[in-house]
Amino acid sequence: MLKDVNVNRECIPTPEASKRSGLSKSHLTRLLKSGALEGFQLGRDWLIYVDSLEKYMATPHKPGPKGPIKKVQLAESESETESSKPKEQKK
Repeated sequence: MLKDVNVNRECIPTPEASKRSGLSKSHLTRLLKSGALEGFQLGRDWLIYVDSLEKYMATPHKPGPKGPIKKVQLAESESETESSKPKEQKK
């Protein structure tokens, strides 16, 4: 018997939740493990409570980073920082 399973709530597997929400299955699994979504693990699969998914999707979220910073962008930002520093005057 599974602990903490509420049989009165509708639940769906992560692939179905992924289709409904547009989030990846791995991201949904991370949200489940962190407690941001409610659900439970059944064997290797995760099941997500539908009401929890709807509540999560209704709350606004900040967009995260879109990948690693490229070296070109990093070099440009460093050169901009250097040019904005006041230059020392020679005496």
